[in-house]
This record gives sequence, C-alpha cells and structure tokens, in this order.
Amino acid sequence: MRKIILASLLIVLSYGMASAQVYFEEEEKDSITFKDRLYFGGNFSLNLGNRFTFIDISPLAGYLLTDDFSVGAGINYLYVSRQFVNVFNGDRFEFSNGVYGGRLFARHNVLDDYFAHVEVETVNTEVVEFDISGSRVFRDWVPGFFVGGGLFQQVLGRGGVNVTLLYNLLHEEGRSPYNSAFIFRAGVTF
Repeated sequence: MRKIILASLLIVLSYGMASAQVYFEEEEKDSITFKDRLYFGGNFSLNLGNRFTFIDISPLAGYLLTDDFSVGAGINYLYVSRQFVNVFNGDRFEFSNGVYGGRLFARHNVLDDYFAHVEVETVNTEVVEFDISGSRVFRDWVPGFFVGGGLFQQVLGRGGVNVTLLYNLLHEEGRSPYNSAFIFRAGVTF
C-alpha cells in the first residue's frame, strides 16, 4: 500500500512540477514585447549576363507570431534588362525595365536552421506581347505566388543571413520579370 501511495504522490508532484514549468514558460513568452517580436531586413539577388540582367533589392519587415512562425511584408524594386526573340518573325527585341511592387509572406521554421516559405507578390513591370506584325510593350501588374524554403544562419544575437529557393507557381514567360519560375535569394535580418 505504501508503494502505491508513494507512486501516486510522485505522479502528482511531477505533474505539478510540469504544470509549473509550462506556466512559467508561458509567462516568459507573454513577457516578450511587440518590439522584440519585430524583425527587419531584406533580400538581394543579382544575375548579370548578355541576354538577361536582373538586380533585386527587397527590404522587409516581419513579426514573430510564435517561436517558429512569422509573417511579414516587403517592397520590391528590380532592374531587369532582357532580350526576347519574336517567335513569329525571328526579330530580336531588347528592353530595360524598372519593376516595383509589394509582397506578403509567411515563414515556418521546420528545423533549427531550415524554414518553409510562402509568399504572394504583385509587381508593376513592362510586359512584351508578340504577334505577326511585331511586338508591343506595355506596363501591367503581374502577380506571383512563391513556395519554397531556405536556410537561416544566426549571426550576432537575433540577426542572421539566409538563402532561399522559391518556385513561382504563377510564372508566365514574357509577363514575369523573372527569367525562370525558380528564384534564388540571399538576405539578412536583424
């Protein structure tokens, strides 16, 4: 009988200690201020070539909803210089373009240094349309929906560097400012 009472007492005490630990962990999480949950940074991409030049500068701001999930927003500025071939008559067409827009993202840490990333964006860019009579260039808003992931390496406190590989599910050749549906980014946060 003593063994049963002792075992019951140990179970109750261990449950109480576990409850206290959870309580203190929740209290510590609640004491994190709004400012401590904010982070800032940006991405930078560069592709220099004869037929395609791409420079992407994209500042961002994010908010940690939990220890491993955050949401945020950013603005995009891209410089794109590219060359097209009209499939109807074979003429080469080249133009340079300043692209601007915005994006919303969500990021979930799946392991210590690895994260999953989803993002929607809309950018205003020059779009090229070809037909038998030639080509036409006009500005239009082009949507993007990116899914992928990356690696975050913490450096100096909360800040760090990250590399991200994304796939644009809405990529359209001739409309999208990106040369491919796959996008590689490098960035920093602090």
